Amino acid sequence: MLDGEMPAATTGRSPSPSRPRRAGRSPLPGGPRPTTRPVGPTGARRLVKAGFDRLIAAVALIVLAPVMAAIAVAVRITGPGPVLDRQRRIGRDGAEFTLLRFRTTRPGAQDRKVELVGDLVSDRHGPLLKIGRDPRMTPLGGRLRRRSLDELPQLINVLRGDMSLVGPRPTLPEEMERYGDDVRARLVVRPGMTGLWQIDGGADLSWEESVRLDLRYVENWSVMLDLRILWKTWSTVARGAGAY
Repeated sequence: MLDGEMPAATTGRSPSPSRPRRAGRSPLPGGPRPTTRPVGPTGARRLVKAGFDRLIAAVALIVLAPVMAAIAVAVRITGPGPVLDRQRRIGRDGAEFTLLRFRTTRPGAQDRKVELVGDLVSDRHGPLLKIGRDPRMTPLGGRLRRRSLDELPQLINVLRGDMSLVGPRPTLPEEMERYGDDVRARLVVRPGMTGLWQIDGGADLSWEESVRLDLRYVENWSVMLDLRILWKTWSTVARGAGAY
C-alpha cells in the first residue's frame, strides 16, 4: 500500500501548513463544501483522540506481541535485509517522522522504483503510483501486505504520537510541493494507520479520491466516526481489499 507509492513531478511551493480555515471552493471536484470553521479536532477533543489512540495502541502491542515477534523472525529468515522498513512521511502540521513497517521487498527495492514505473505516472494517480504485482516484493511480503500485517509496527508510531489509529493517509514528502491551501487541511490531524481511504478503496484509489476522503474525515471527525472506521477496517483487511 504505502511502499508502492510513486511521487510524480512537483510544481511550485505552498505556504507552511498552519491550521487552516476553510474558505472558498475546493479545487477537487465533488470536494468538501466551503466553510469558515476550523477543521479537525481541537482542544479537549484532540486530547481525547490522542488518549484513545495511545491506550488502544499500547493494549494492541501487548496482545499482538507474539504475532509481531513471529513475523519479525519470518522476515529475518526468509531473506537478507532489515526486519523493519523505515520510511519518511509528513505528519501533523507538516512535521516529518519515520514510519515503521515490516519489510516486504527485496534489498535495493527503492533503487528499482523509477526503473519499474517508467512512464506510468498519470493524472489519475497524481503524485502517487501503486505497483500491482510488484516484482520487488518477497513471497512473504505479498502475504503480509494482503492482510496489512506489514503495518503492525505502526502501532509504535501511534504510541510515540507520530500517528493516530484513524486519520488521513500518511503523506509522502514529495507530495508537499503539490499541496494547495485546501489540500493542506488534511495535515491538521495526525495521519492514521487506517481511515476512510482504507475502507473505501485503499491502494485502488486515485490521489484525488484519496485526498477527498481525507478532507471529509478531517471536517467530520468524531469518536464515533473513528470507531465505525476501525470496525469496518477489520472486514476490509480480512478480504484483502485494496491492498497490494
